[in-house]
Amino acid sequence: MTYQHILSELKDQVLYVTINREQKLNALNKETLAELADVIAFAAVNDEVRGILLTGAGEKAFVAGADIAEFADYNGQQGEELARKGQESVFNAIANCPKPVVAAINGFALGGGLELAMACHIRVASDHARLGLPETSLGLIPGYGGTQRLTQLVGKGRALEMICTADMITAAQAESIGLVNAVVPQGELMAKAESLLAKITLRAPLAIAAAIKAVNAAAGSDENGFEKEIEEFGKCFNTLDFKEGTLAFLEKRKPVFTAK
Repeated sequence: MTYQHILSELKDQVLYVTINREQKLNALNKETLAELADVIAFAAVNDEVRGILLTGAGEKAFVAGADIAEFADYNGQQGEELARKGQESVFNAIANCPKPVVAAINGFALGGGLELAMACHIRVASDHARLGLPETSLGLIPGYGGTQRLTQLVGKGRALEMICTADMITAAQAESIGLVNAVVPQGELMAKAESLLAKITLRAPLAIAAAIKAVNAAAGSDENGFEKEIEEFGKCFNTLDFKEGTLAFLEKRKPVFTAK
Protein backbone atom coordinates (compact mmCIF):
# COMPACT_ATOMS: atom_id res chain seq x y z
CA MET A 1 0.00 0.00 0.00
CA THR A 2 1.20 3.51 -0.86
CA TYR A 3 0.60 5.77 2.10
CA GLN A 4 -0.97 9.20 1.65
CA HIS A 5 -1.77 10.09 5.26
CA ILE A 6 1.01 8.49 7.30
CA LEU A 7 4.79 8.40 7.14
CA SER A 8 6.66 5.17 7.87
CA GLU A 9 10.39 4.72 8.37
CA LEU A 10 12.40 1.85 9.84
CA LYS A 11 15.47 2.97 11.76
CA ASP A 12 17.55 1.01 14.27
CA GLN A 13 14.91 -1.74 14.50
CA VAL A 14 12.21 0.82 15.34
CA LEU A 15 9.38 1.56 12.91
CA TYR A 16 8.55 5.26 13.09
CA VAL A 17 4.90 5.86 12.16
CA THR A 18 3.74 9.46 11.89
CA ILE A 19 0.14 10.43 11.18
CA ASN A 20 0.72 13.13 8.59
CA ARG A 21 -2.41 15.30 8.37
CA GLU A 22 -1.06 18.31 10.22
CA GLN A 23 -3.51 20.77 8.63
CA LYS A 24 -6.39 18.61 9.92
CA LEU A 25 -4.71 18.17 13.33
CA ASN A 26 -4.02 14.57 12.24
CA ALA A 27 -7.69 13.62 12.47
CA LEU A 28 -8.49 9.98 11.73
CA ASN A 29 -10.41 9.55 8.50
CA LYS A 30 -11.15 6.23 6.81
CA GLU A 31 -8.04 6.34 4.65
CA THR A 32 -5.78 7.06 7.60
CA LEU A 33 -7.27 4.18 9.58
CA ALA A 34 -6.76 1.85 6.60
CA GLU A 35 -3.12 2.90 6.34
CA LEU A 36 -2.59 2.43 10.08
CA ALA A 37 -4.13 -1.05 9.83
CA ASP A 38 -1.73 -1.90 7.01
CA VAL A 39 1.42 -0.62 8.69
CA ILE A 40 0.63 -2.35 12.00
CA ALA A 41 -0.04 -5.63 10.20
CA PHE A 42 3.30 -5.24 8.42
CA ALA A 43 5.19 -4.48 11.63
CA ALA A 44 3.66 -7.41 13.50
CA VAL A 45 5.23 -9.98 11.16
CA ASN A 46 8.42 -8.22 10.04
CA ASP A 47 11.48 -9.59 11.83
CA GLU A 48 13.40 -6.36 11.30
CA VAL A 49 10.90 -4.45 13.43
CA ARG A 50 11.51 -4.71 17.18
CA GLY A 51 9.34 -1.77 18.24
CA ILE A 52 7.01 0.92 16.91
CA LEU A 53 7.00 4.64 17.70
CA LEU A 54 3.66 6.27 16.87
CA THR A 55 3.23 10.05 16.79
CA GLY A 56 1.52 12.88 14.93
CA ALA A 57 2.97 15.46 12.55
CA GLY A 58 3.71 18.92 13.92
CA GLU A 59 3.52 20.17 17.49
CA LYS A 60 -0.21 20.89 17.86
CA ALA A 61 -1.77 17.44 17.82
CA PHE A 62 -1.05 13.75 18.19
CA VAL A 63 -4.53 13.08 16.84
CA ALA A 64 -7.28 15.60 17.57
CA GLY A 65 -10.04 13.05 16.99
CA ALA A 66 -11.96 11.29 14.26
CA ASP A 67 -13.09 13.01 11.06
CA ILE A 68 -16.66 13.75 12.20
CA ALA A 69 -17.85 14.76 8.74
CA GLU A 70 -17.45 11.18 7.54
CA PHE A 71 -20.06 9.74 9.92
CA ALA A 72 -22.32 12.67 10.79
CA ASP A 73 -25.28 11.13 8.94
CA TYR A 74 -24.74 7.48 9.91
CA ASN A 75 -27.50 5.34 11.37
CA GLY A 76 -27.08 2.89 14.25
CA GLN A 77 -26.02 -0.06 12.13
CA GLN A 78 -23.45 1.99 10.23
CA GLY A 79 -22.10 3.37 13.48
CA GLU A 80 -21.69 -0.11 14.93
CA GLU A 81 -19.93 -1.32 11.79
CA LEU A 82 -17.61 1.70 11.90
CA ALA A 83 -16.60 0.97 15.48
CA ARG A 84 -16.23 -2.77 14.96
CA LYS A 85 -14.05 -2.45 11.88
CA GLY A 86 -11.82 0.17 13.48
CA GLN A 87 -11.49 -1.83 16.68
CA GLU A 88 -10.49 -5.02 14.92
CA SER A 89 -8.16 -3.63 12.26
CA VAL A 90 -6.44 -0.81 14.12
CA PHE A 91 -6.99 -0.39 17.86
CA ASN A 92 -7.05 -4.04 18.92
CA ALA A 93 -4.33 -4.77 16.36
CA ILE A 94 -2.08 -2.25 18.11
CA ALA A 95 -2.96 -3.49 21.60
CA ASN A 96 -2.28 -7.10 20.58
CA CYS A 97 0.77 -6.37 18.43
CA PRO A 98 3.71 -8.60 19.49
CA LYS A 99 6.02 -5.62 19.01
CA PRO A 100 5.86 -2.91 21.71
CA VAL A 101 4.14 0.26 20.54
CA VAL A 102 5.10 3.56 22.19
CA ALA A 103 2.90 6.61 21.63
CA ALA A 104 4.67 9.97 21.60
CA ILE A 105 1.78 12.33 22.35
CA ASN A 106 2.95 15.64 20.89
CA GLY A 107 -0.21 17.71 21.42
CA PHE A 108 -3.97 17.19 21.49
CA ALA A 109 -5.04 13.56 21.93
CA LEU A 110 -8.82 13.73 21.82
CA GLY A 111 -11.55 11.21 21.09
CA GLY A 112 -10.21 8.64 18.67
CA GLY A 113 -6.77 10.15 19.17
CA LEU A 114 -6.74 9.34 22.88
CA GLU A 115 -8.20 5.93 22.09
CA LEU A 116 -5.32 5.38 19.66
CA ALA A 117 -2.79 6.38 22.33
CA MET A 118 -4.46 4.11 24.90
CA ALA A 119 -4.25 1.16 22.50
CA CYS A 120 -0.46 1.61 22.52
CA HIS A 121 1.52 -0.23 25.19
CA ILE A 122 3.36 2.81 26.57
CA ARG A 123 2.51 6.52 26.37
CA VAL A 124 4.85 9.50 26.66
CA ALA A 125 3.41 13.01 26.46
CA SER A 126 4.81 16.47 25.86
CA ASP A 127 4.13 18.92 28.66
CA HIS A 128 1.71 20.94 26.54
CA ALA A 129 -0.40 17.94 25.48
CA ARG A 130 -4.11 17.87 26.30
CA LEU A 131 -6.07 14.62 26.51
CA GLY A 132 -9.77 13.87 26.58
CA LEU A 133 -12.76 11.93 25.32
CA PRO A 134 -15.30 14.58 24.22
CA GLU A 135 -17.73 12.23 22.47
CA THR A 136 -20.65 12.85 24.85
CA SER A 137 -20.68 16.49 23.72
CA LEU A 138 -21.57 15.13 20.26
CA GLY A 139 -24.24 12.76 21.53
CA LEU A 140 -21.92 9.76 21.29
CA ILE A 141 -19.68 7.65 23.49
CA PRO A 142 -16.13 6.51 22.69
CA GLY A 143 -16.37 3.72 20.11
CA TYR A 144 -12.79 2.56 19.61
CA GLY A 145 -12.24 0.98 23.01
CA GLY A 146 -12.14 4.20 25.00
CA THR A 147 -14.62 3.17 27.68
CA GLN A 148 -12.72 -0.05 28.31
CA ARG A 149 -9.09 1.02 28.09
CA LEU A 150 -9.55 4.25 30.03
CA THR A 151 -11.26 2.32 32.83
CA GLN A 152 -8.42 -0.21 32.90
CA LEU A 153 -5.82 2.54 33.06
CA VAL A 154 -7.33 5.03 35.52
CA GLY A 155 -10.25 3.26 37.23
CA LYS A 156 -14.02 3.47 36.89
CA GLY A 157 -14.59 6.76 38.70
CA ARG A 158 -12.02 8.79 36.82
CA ALA A 159 -12.99 7.19 33.51
CA LEU A 160 -16.64 8.11 33.98
CA GLU A 161 -15.69 11.63 35.03
CA MET A 162 -13.60 12.19 31.90
CA ILE A 163 -16.17 10.63 29.57
CA CYS A 164 -19.30 12.18 31.09
CA THR A 165 -17.88 15.70 31.49
CA ALA A 166 -16.05 15.54 28.13
CA ASP A 167 -13.35 17.66 29.76
CA MET A 168 -9.74 17.75 28.63
CA ILE A 169 -6.97 17.16 31.13
CA THR A 170 -3.37 18.32 31.10
CA ALA A 171 -0.40 16.05 30.50
CA ALA A 172 0.58 16.46 34.15
CA GLN A 173 -2.89 15.36 35.28
CA ALA A 174 -2.73 12.41 32.89
CA GLU A 175 0.56 11.31 34.40
CA SER A 176 -0.77 11.66 37.95
CA ILE A 177 -3.67 9.27 37.25
CA GLY A 178 -1.60 6.75 35.28
CA LEU A 179 -2.94 7.61 31.83
CA VAL A 180 0.57 8.36 30.52
CA ASN A 181 3.90 6.95 31.64
CA ALA A 182 5.91 10.15 31.51
CA VAL A 183 5.69 13.86 30.65
CA VAL A 184 8.63 15.74 29.16
CA PRO A 185 9.19 19.08 27.41
CA GLN A 186 8.17 19.07 23.75
CA GLY A 187 11.78 19.17 22.59
CA GLU A 188 12.59 16.01 24.54
CA LEU A 189 9.53 13.98 23.56
CA MET A 190 10.97 11.92 20.73
CA ALA A 191 14.23 11.32 22.61
CA LYS A 192 12.28 9.99 25.59
CA ALA A 193 10.21 7.63 23.42
CA GLU A 194 13.33 6.51 21.58
CA SER A 195 15.20 5.84 24.82
CA LEU A 196 12.39 3.58 26.02
CA LEU A 197 12.39 1.65 22.76
CA ALA A 198 16.19 1.46 22.76
CA LYS A 199 16.04 -0.36 26.10
CA ILE A 200 13.23 -2.62 24.95
CA THR A 201 14.96 -3.62 21.71
CA LEU A 202 17.90 -4.92 23.76
CA ARG A 203 15.63 -7.52 25.39
CA ALA A 204 14.47 -10.85 24.01
CA PRO A 205 11.80 -10.16 21.34
CA LEU A 206 9.87 -13.38 21.92
CA ALA A 207 9.81 -12.72 25.65
CA ILE A 208 8.52 -9.19 24.99
CA ALA A 209 5.73 -10.62 22.82
CA ALA A 210 4.89 -13.16 25.53
CA ALA A 211 4.78 -10.42 28.15
CA ILE A 212 2.37 -8.38 26.03
CA LYS A 213 0.05 -11.38 25.72
CA ALA A 214 0.15 -12.07 29.45
CA VAL A 215 -0.40 -8.46 30.48
CA ASN A 216 -3.27 -8.08 28.00
CA ALA A 217 -4.87 -11.17 29.52
CA ALA A 218 -5.08 -9.37 32.86
CA ALA A 219 -7.66 -7.02 31.37
CA GLY A 220 -9.61 -9.64 29.43
CA SER A 221 -12.63 -11.56 30.58
CA ASP A 222 -12.29 -14.51 28.20
CA GLU A 223 -9.14 -16.03 29.65
CA ASN A 224 -7.39 -16.48 32.97
CA GLY A 225 -4.43 -14.12 33.17
CA PHE A 226 -2.48 -16.34 35.55
CA GLU A 227 -2.91 -19.32 33.23
CA LYS A 228 -1.82 -17.21 30.25
CA GLU A 229 1.28 -16.12 32.16
CA ILE A 230 2.16 -19.73 33.05
CA GLU A 231 1.61 -20.82 29.44
CA GLU A 232 3.77 -18.04 27.98
CA PHE A 233 6.43 -18.55 30.66
CA GLY A 234 6.70 -22.19 29.65
CA LYS A 235 6.93 -21.37 25.95
CA CYS A 236 9.90 -19.11 26.60
CA PHE A 237 11.95 -22.12 27.70
CA ASN A 238 11.71 -23.52 24.17
CA THR A 239 13.32 -20.48 22.55
CA LEU A 240 16.92 -19.98 21.51
CA ASP A 241 16.69 -16.54 23.08
CA PHE A 242 16.20 -18.15 26.49
CA LYS A 243 19.29 -20.30 25.94
CA GLU A 244 21.26 -17.23 24.83
CA GLY A 245 20.01 -15.08 27.69
CA THR A 246 20.89 -17.56 30.40
CA LEU A 247 24.25 -18.44 28.82
CA ALA A 248 25.15 -14.76 28.50
CA PHE A 249 24.24 -14.24 32.16
CA LEU A 250 26.44 -17.11 33.25
CA GLU A 251 29.29 -15.95 31.01
CA LYS A 252 28.90 -12.35 32.26
CA ARG A 253 28.39 -10.84 28.80
CA LYS A 254 25.61 -9.04 26.96
CA PRO A 255 23.16 -11.36 25.21
CA VAL A 256 22.57 -11.25 21.45
CA PHE A 257 18.94 -12.13 20.83
CA THR A 258 17.72 -13.40 17.46
CA ALA A 259 13.94 -13.70 18.05
CA LYS A 260 14.15 -17.49 17.68
